Amino acid sequence: MKTSVVTARLDPETLAALDQLAEHHERSRAWLVAKAVTRYVKEESEFLAFLQEGEDAIDRGDYVTHEELVAEIQGMRQRKDAA
Repeated sequence: MKTSVVTARLDPETLAALDQLAEHHERSRAWLVAKAVTRYVKEESEFLAFLQEGEDAIDRGDYVTHEELVAEIQGMRQRKDAA
């Protein structure tokens, strides 16, 4: 797999913490940073897809308004109290 080099600026505290983690895991800074970026990209992409799914549902009219939800909950409470 072909890889590319990316440069990032870190404050001294973060760099020191990164070095400690690298030593603890017996890995390089580059390995840890690559794992962190990979995880971030995956999680952020999944979150954006989740948001898009919601926006698509709204566009289709497939949603419940706040007022409808409150009315449903009140109805459920009333049915429970009547039982």
